[in-house]
Amino acid sequence: MSAPAPRPGILDISPYVGGEAHAPGVDRLIRLASNEGALGPSPRAMEAYRAAAEELHRYPDGGSTALRDGLARLYGLDAARIVCGTGSDELLGLLTRAYAGPGDEVLYSAHGFLMYPISARSVGAAPVAAPEKGLKADVDALLAHVTERTKILFIANPNNPTGSFLTADEMRRLHAGLPEHVVLVIDAAYAEYVDRPDYTAGVELVEEFGNVVMTRTFSKIYALGGLRLGWAYCPPAIADVLNRVRGPFNVNSAAQIAGVAAVEDTAFIEESRRHNEIWREWLGARLTELGLEVHPSIANFVLVSFANRSLDGDRADGNQAAEAARQFLKARGILVRQMGGYGLPHCLRMSIGTEEEMRAVVDAVAAFLKGEA
Repeated sequence: MSAPAPRPGILDISPYVGGEAHAPGVDRLIRLASNEGALGPSPRAMEAYRAAAEELHRYPDGGSTALRDGLARLYGLDAARIVCGTGSDELLGLLTRAYAGPGDEVLYSAHGFLMYPISARSVGAAPVAAPEKGLKADVDALLAHVTERTKILFIANPNNPTGSFLTADEMRRLHAGLPEHVVLVIDAAYAEYVDRPDYTAGVELVEEFGNVVMTRTFSKIYALGGLRLGWAYCPPAIADVLNRVRGPFNVNSAAQIAGVAAVEDTAFIEESRRHNEIWREWLGARLTELGLEVHPSIANFVLVSFANRSLDGDRADGNQAAEAARQFLKARGILVRQMGGYGLPHCLRMSIGTEEEMRAVVDAVAAFLKGEA
């Protein structure tokens, strides 16, 4: 018996594979594969989540009103232009569904988030990857790949998995070179970790132009990945479109309630940002001292190259060395992210964790490089 045939292109999609969360035979795991918040959620968010249990029989607020109001107060935004979703992933998918389709192109940077090409293929559009320069999005290359068929340009800023970013001036130049029919989607999932005068998450572009959207997530610094919560700041017309295509109750009550508490706990978020900055720099410095190349990052992870490392006394290519290092760490209960799916098989991505976890990963990498069993 034959199965129903999906729409053309669906079976060309390689399913997204997240960071590992299990290691057989290991009692205590150090999970550094998914860029989760090192300090966990705000205590106020956890308390609010527990209190939500008594109302689980009620449908959630379909407009996420309290959450949108809280975000608007925190960031000085217009709540009517905020759309909440089941993680920023849902919002990226909704934008693709609303603005692209068969015969269209969706443009992104070569080492950008894997959900961009997946979203494109899911609606029958063609994903187009523009080359990067030094593991950083190249404004000129992106603009050179824009055609009449380009409908969306996804740009992660900061970028995952490279940790690089485009400055505010570069982002403005990128937008200035786009035709009005192209929606520029700024995926600012890691924006809360950034403290640089030359960076912006993109709010001013959203407020100035009708074809720019900024997406954010609660899965990183807010550490609410298990609740799947994200939001987008949009021009009024695009917010209207997203509200027409999203599910009527797409964000569950517990996520909304915990999200409101999380955005109100600004002291905890600042503590999380400071912790990340301290231990990101520490981890990068220690791994560099071990002879590895650590790419500059402004997010909550580092990208580490194992190119030209030595295995068993023989020179091995970086792909083999990176995978051997990953398996070595996994056997010791330390999970990091393989980067083959991003075209960087010689690299591993390591999330920033607690002080104990950072010291443990450096000790394990040092042991691997020394050839310890």
